[in-house]
Amino acid sequence: MYQDDIVLCASSAYDKKYFLSADFEGLPQRIKDELKIMCVLFTEDIGGVFTLSFTEDGSLQMNTSADEGDLLYDEIGSVLKIKQLRREKRDLFEALEMYYRVYFLGEVPEDVDGD
Repeated sequence: MYQDDIVLCASSAYDKKYFLSADFEGLPQRIKDELKIMCVLFTEDIGGVFTLSFTEDGSLQMNTSADEGDLLYDEIGSVLKIKQLRREKRDLFEALEMYYRVYFLGEVPEDVDGD
């Protein structure tokens, strides 16, 4: 269906903007709010651009980047912050991966019985 990674959401410290892909407007408002807070806080703390996207197989990726010469971007902090988010938001990320696999890839969850 898709050839490249599909962006779920992104935040930029440069233009102070947050983006949620229209493909994911069907997510519950609570989840959309949590994603927005998480992304905006990441870029406020670390700087640069923070992106959450899905790979071809439905895995959630977290990426961060900065403009060349951005002296305020915390590259080491970005790695540590991503590790922290993976640990603290594990349930959210697993639920988002399941959502993507079911609604975008058409997979049937293993724990769903046909009864």
